Amino acid sequence: MIAIALTGAGCTSQDESPTEETTEEPVRIGVVQWDDSRATGNVFLHILDEGGHEYEIVSADLGGLYQATSQGDIDVLIQAWLPATQASYWDQYGESLNKAQVVSSGAKIGLAVPNYVYDSGITTVEDLKGNASKFDGRITGIEPGAGIMVTTEKVLEEYNLEEYELYSSSTVGMATTLQDNLDNEEWIVATLWRPHWTFARIDGLQFLEDPKGVYGGSDNLVILTRPGFEEDRPEFYQLIQNYEMDLNDIESIMIAIDEGNEPEQAAQDWLAEHPEKYDEVLDSQ
Repeated sequence: MIAIALTGAGCTSQDESPTEETTEEPVRIGVVQWDDSRATGNVFLHILDEGGHEYEIVSADLGGLYQATSQGDIDVLIQAWLPATQASYWDQYGESLNKAQVVSSGAKIGLAVPNYVYDSGITTVEDLKGNASKFDGRITGIEPGAGIMVTTEKVLEEYNLEEYELYSSSTVGMATTLQDNLDNEEWIVATLWRPHWTFARIDGLQFLEDPKGVYGGSDNLVILTRPGFEEDRPEFYQLIQNYEMDLNDIESIMIAIDEGNEPEQAAQDWLAEHPEKYDEVLDSQ
């Protein structure tokens, strides 16, 4: 059994006495610690609070959360990128997991360029070949070891882009370099994914097409549940199935997080502007 850490809980009763009949156990929810997952996760948790539902937050790395959910140590996992980005985890644990709800569709990872580069005829990864000098032979990346960086190394091999070097940076560093190049209308190609606050903050970016499918195409943002959860907790399972978010809304919360707001506050502020989301999720109650 994998070690997991409870990092918080919501809606626990202050008035329950030891002699009262025990109610259902709090639902154990694993939230992947990426900004998109924290955005969608905290919106969902605030809605659970509003509906008076008990839960516990579980912290672990991504692989640990997949394993713990498949083993039944976690009830709900927010959120998976499937079928492409996290295919290796699904291949390993998917037989013991349930895809409960697609929160949002159209998520993807890949290489992105400014519109003026795309409009010049660089529309696919294949088009990068022979044009390295225009990009200073550089692909601007993020943290070394990140999944998109590992995949991009494969892209360089598959498309024979030996004239390019993948430069490691940070997510913030990549975005800053991207913005500087756009401001000066200079050519740049960078590793990027959506949802990401860059797309909400920077206008004029395009993903390069990936004819060989190395990046895996489009993804869904999916809430997973452990085996048997639907049968054990049908009312809570219905709440999950009621929950959807638009990529643009996720990115707007991600901007607030990037600007220094705590994820819980950013989600609460978004819900204050979109109170209808409470009814959308809780209307089965």
